[in-house]
Amino acid sequence: MQMLTKKIANEIVRETSLRLHRNVNIMNTEGIILSAMDKSRIGAIHEGALKVLETKKMLVIHEGEELKGAQPGINLPIVFQDHIIGVIGITGVPAELEEIGELVKMTTELMIKQAFMDSQMEWQQRTKETVVDQLLKRSPSFTSVQENLGLLGFTLTPPFTSVIVQIAERSAANRTIIQAIEGMLGQQRALVSFINVNRLFIGLNGIEGNEADEAIQALQELLKKLDVRFRMAYSLPFHHLHQFNQSYKDCEIALAISGKDKECVSFSHIEVKSLFYQVDADIADRFAHRVLKNFDEAKAETLGAFFANNLNIQQTADALYLHRNTLIYRLKKIVEDTGHDPKNFEDALILQVALWIFQKEQRD
Repeated sequence: MQMLTKKIANEIVRETSLRLHRNVNIMNTEGIILSAMDKSRIGAIHEGALKVLETKKMLVIHEGEELKGAQPGINLPIVFQDHIIGVIGITGVPAELEEIGELVKMTTELMIKQAFMDSQMEWQQRTKETVVDQLLKRSPSFTSVQENLGLLGFTLTPPFTSVIVQIAERSAANRTIIQAIEGMLGQQRALVSFINVNRLFIGLNGIEGNEADEAIQALQELLKKLDVRFRMAYSLPFHHLHQFNQSYKDCEIALAISGKDKECVSFSHIEVKSLFYQVDADIADRFAHRVLKNFDEAKAETLGAFFANNLNIQQTADALYLHRNTLIYRLKKIVEDTGHDPKNFEDALILQVALWIFQKEQRD
């Protein structure tokens, strides 16, 4: 069990030696000194460590005892998961070290345990990143996905919902954010991975209906508590692994075509609008220019507000801070310029589609 690396040994020696003001040595399972404050001793055989490894007990070395590579002091086994993985030696008068020996041993074992947990979390996260990378490909290797999921002990169970969190600003580290999300949703109910520096992917797993909506709302609140500034989009629920790629694209479209003031966008709310963002650009532009002719942003704002307020004159006027008559005049101008009356259903549909395409051009 290779848990006692030179890096960890150096960290233990540095931390404990500074606090104890004594020389501390770390030896591996072959009795070789891995790290010591006295650098000249590194690489030498420590016979005291060999005895500890043999007896599995603390060894006290007194002044005058001849043990190769050893100095007066105490030597204790380092135990991790019921295995002795090395020995820690503290140089000094044994009688003065008995009280602190066990404390140093416990501290050392805690540091090793923490290092192991960190390495496990790092490995698990890299494996999740591999899974997510495959799932979001156009032609994923489902063999690779299942193999890595097996290593993680993770089962993908439909229905699924893809969530993209686009981060504008944050102070929390990636690991902190991921741990908080998994802690809230449950490790088996969310596949969480950063795709790049500022984009987080969350695959909700086996969560459906109202529970999925509640999970997304809870996710919003959690990110705010973590002091993360973000925009978020989530897909329609789906049941097959090959649909992850399209669900991710849906989230990207939702972020792209929704207002920048929208913190959380459901693809279901912009699905119809998204259809016109995916048609041939030349055909869409020709249609929009033919319908809207010399349209400008002021007319677009008026028409957009009129549709957003369900064709209600007074509500639209209030939303735009206009007098009712001013709004009616603007709407008449739109009818004159386009030949389509937004108060008529068929005309309103044509104008709405043309407006979406116009707004896309403005963003691009």
